Amino acid sequence: MHNGLLNLALWGDVLVALVLTHITIVAVTIFLHRQQSHHALDLHFTISHFFRFWLWLSTGTVTREWVAVHRKHHARCETPDDPHSPQVRGIAKVLFEGYELYRQEAGNSETLETYGRGTPDDWIERKLYAKHPHIGLAIMLAIDIILLGPLGLTVWAVQMLWIPFFAAGVINGAGHYWGYRSFVLNDASRNIVPWGILVGGEELHNNHHANAASARLSNLWWELDIGWLYIRALAAFRLATVRKVAPRLKSVEVKLNCDADTLRAVCTHRYQVLGQYARLLKRTAASEIRKAANAGLIPGMMQASARRALLCWLQGLAGTLSPAESDALALAFRSSVVLQTIDSMRRELSSLWSRSTNTPAQLVSQLDEWCRRAERSGIGGLSKFSQRLRGYRCCVD
Repeated sequence: MHNGLLNLALWGDVLVALVLTHITIVAVTIFLHRQQSHHALDLHFTISHFFRFWLWLSTGTVTREWVAVHRKHHARCETPDDPHSPQVRGIAKVLFEGYELYRQEAGNSETLETYGRGTPDDWIERKLYAKHPHIGLAIMLAIDIILLGPLGLTVWAVQMLWIPFFAAGVINGAGHYWGYRSFVLNDASRNIVPWGILVGGEELHNNHHANAASARLSNLWWELDIGWLYIRALAAFRLATVRKVAPRLKSVEVKLNCDADTLRAVCTHRYQVLGQYARLLKRTAASEIRKAANAGLIPGMMQASARRALLCWLQGLAGTLSPAESDALALAFRSSVVLQTIDSMRRELSSLWSRSTNTPAQLVSQLDEWCRRAERSGIGGLSKFSQRLRGYRCCVD
């Protein structure tokens, strides 16, 4: 009994801790996040209740509170009303005190009333799970100690810290501060691969913000969404039904002219299209900064700030710039006709999907003319992007 009922070696205890925390991560990403918060899938009652029961044991999480705080994050992202934006509160605050921020917002009755609707409200939720969350934690502590002996206390502590650190801290903090962006959005969300085994696919945070109602968070071929693999397995046994999956942006052979399929793909995947625009024009922008600096148009001390500012601008993150970086960005635009062209062409492309008064035929014609001007601009990256854009199409797989 000294090592508990399982009587495992140390490596066995570590494995048990990893398995237990992984089950919790799966419950968070599939049940709390994708099903309850965004209704991206339906779960069989037995699976849904297992996840709810497990979260009561391993985290003491109240479904309505978690869902309400997360929905408010999407609705008020990167504003002072965002419960945990590192752009507003600072990265250190969210990374290391993310759970405290969550608890503070979970105690806001207005948040619960506005954003917490549609979550479980049955007898066991009201009388046990929501009313006595600490009982579940105490039961899990007893189970860990019985199975693993005194080391079970350490395993329990790891369980208690896992979600507050990785979900409340890493995803909400680093996921809006570091990483890459496939989609140019109005928020600062980023993908922070490789953390999939630890956070179940939630590291693909920029992808999620671009398509919040999608059951699959991966977008590029090399991105691994472990949560999606589990959903597919549950669906194979008819324990889950996927309601929505975001279509992927595909490319076919380059066409001479844009058509209705091209327009549909560009409008449907507007945020990813702007993301690809940023990637293909990044080198051109950096080259223009070097030319302007060599010509004395940008002071040497401002070169790094201008380069970073331009990258942020291309990625839709101009709102995160410091005053000095904003000044450097303005100076960069004044010093380069090429950068001005990249800016104007980007603005014109962005306005295409907001022209609601134009007919589809007019929009196709305008998109085709945009491509022709891009290819006549003499800017290599812009011409390459235009040629790729002609071959875009939507694909659900």
